[in-house]
Amino acid sequence: MSKRFFSEEPLVGERAWLTGSEADHLIRVLRAKPGDQVILFDNSGWEYPSRIIALGRSRVDLMILERRWIDREISPPLLLAVALPKGERQRWLVEKAVELGVTELIPLKTDRGVAQPLDRALQRLRRVVIEASKQCGRNRLMTICPPRTVAECLAAAPAECEYWLAHPGEGSEPLSPLLGTANSRPVLAMIGPEGGFSDQEIAACGPACRRVSLGPRTLRIETASLAMVSAISLIDRDESRSQRHL
Repeated sequence: MSKRFFSEEPLVGERAWLTGSEADHLIRVLRAKPGDQVILFDNSGWEYPSRIIALGRSRVDLMILERRWIDREISPPLLLAVALPKGERQRWLVEKAVELGVTELIPLKTDRGVAQPLDRALQRLRRVVIEASKQCGRNRLMTICPPRTVAECLAAAPAECEYWLAHPGEGSEPLSPLLGTANSRPVLAMIGPEGGFSDQEIAACGPACRRVSLGPRTLRIETASLAMVSAISLIDRDESRSQRHL
């Protein structure tokens, strides 16, 4: 058995346990048995090969066999601020953002947005983050931030951040020449609703925010998001990361 499971509690010492949906999946879906081995992670950057030692009705007890520091994060950080689409398209966007290494996803509150982000929907999406991280091997979870306006995103962005706004039309730059700057600085990529950003939102960005064209075709929110994120994530060039075992 080679499966990854997320621990809500920090993993310390030689023993660990899983409860809730993670335990249910092991017990009822995978029909795990004592002696089976899995990999745990706890959002610390470490992963923990572990052996199952006991299974209860709603709890799995494990022995930690090893601690491994494996960094699969994109560097520098990549932030995606997006006016979330409706329905299952939200889930798909979040899943792929996790796979491509987005550090933070910020639901945008926009003038023309149709699906305004609600707390209960964001809680469901945080579960999608865990499932996608289990699948793709990330040991840190992508953060889903509280909803923000464009101006609030800019105010909360990291220092020395590049600000890129997906906006077609006059004054926009093609994406490819901008990618070189993403090698050394964090990037905040902003994707508006299908009606586009309003004039007031564009004005709030100011001259420091670069308008980016993603081509001559009209893209859906999730397509535009993944196009920009894919291009940035594929030029990750941080070679300082290492793998450590304890």
